[in-house]
Amino acid sequence: MNLHEYQAKSLLADYGIPVPLGQAALSPKEARAAAQGLAGKTWVVKAQAHTGGRGKAGGVKLVYSLDEVENAAGEILGATLVTNQTGPQGLPVNSVLVEQGSDIAQELYLGASLDRARSRIAFMASAAGGMNIEEVAAEAPEKILTTVVNPATGMLPFQCRKLAFGLGLSGDQIKQFSNIMMALYRLYMEKDISLIEINPLIITRSKTLMALDAKINLDNNALYRHQSLSALRDITQEDEKEAAAAQHDLNYITLNGNIGCMVNGAGLAMATMDMVKLHGGEPANFLDVGGGATAERVTEAFKLILSDDKVKSVLINIFGGIVRCNLIAEGIISAAGSIGVTLPVVVRLEGTNAEQGLAMLETSGIDFITAHDFTAAAKKAVAAAA
Repeated sequence: MNLHEYQAKSLLADYGIPVPLGQAALSPKEARAAAQGLAGKTWVVKAQAHTGGRGKAGGVKLVYSLDEVENAAGEILGATLVTNQTGPQGLPVNSVLVEQGSDIAQELYLGASLDRARSRIAFMASAAGGMNIEEVAAEAPEKILTTVVNPATGMLPFQCRKLAFGLGLSGDQIKQFSNIMMALYRLYMEKDISLIEINPLIITRSKTLMALDAKINLDNNALYRHQSLSALRDITQEDEKEAAAAQHDLNYITLNGNIGCMVNGAGLAMATMDMVKLHGGEPANFLDVGGGATAERVTEAFKLILSDDKVKSVLINIFGGIVRCNLIAEGIISAAGSIGVTLPVVVRLEGTNAEQGLAMLETSGIDFITAHDFTAAAKKAVAAAA
């Protein structure tokens, strides 16, 4: 689960990391009132959307009067922000963050994520922070400094100093940077974070360090431990189908093809998509209905697949291990009948009671295309979509 910038900065502040004073607003008038409560003569109005590159997309505006604050908020709120991360569909902007302007002398980058190859948390830093950090990582990776935390010892002070020296910091800035880095590690561990980035981490002209932007991704599997954070979820920033799938314990990811896939088990789902592509097709989705698939889940899965206008055929590939294939067949027949499926539906059942399930499909009165073989099922789905 992702947090908005203003939510992420609130967490940073709770852990003692310096952030600019600011307030979220849902309307231009609220934005003006927020600016009135902030000292200074310059303000920044920032679109709140789960994407990077907001500045390049016109979602960040530096303004110099209360009228400009209100006008900028009016331009941003209600707009669809399209960045290189959102794709052409973009994301809606329902709130803005109004902040004091900052006196920036230098922009740095600091982030932490799980290094899966080492099974340890890796901290990354760069003196080339700012809007082009992704280009820096791709074109000049040597400018990204890293240190890996041993879980037995936790973050150690020398690791903070190592990155601080690499960034060219000196004097009190090293202490400030170390305090920020140690706080980030505590935050990462205590709130079950999967990714945290401060970009930019600025050095002001008064030589102090401050988090000017913040991105935090939470581990969905640990949200049950953090109900207050779970309540911050903004489903308007998520794919509509993926959000609906989560409500029914379905694992769904939208793709760009035209063959809808309904499979039980993530491994089999990946293999099914590979098989579809191998035979010239393109999967429209990843959909894992789970090992204990029920008629209700199958019905909801059908609804999700058919809500995609690009889908031209459906491939159902079920292995009956925990669940019996005759019960899955019953669910498929019930779902197809209640929804009124008109697209070609290819069904391959294997495992417990597979023959019984296939027989039920063939005598259901619904024009299912059945298959006993994995390859044959994929070929039939590709042909049906064409």
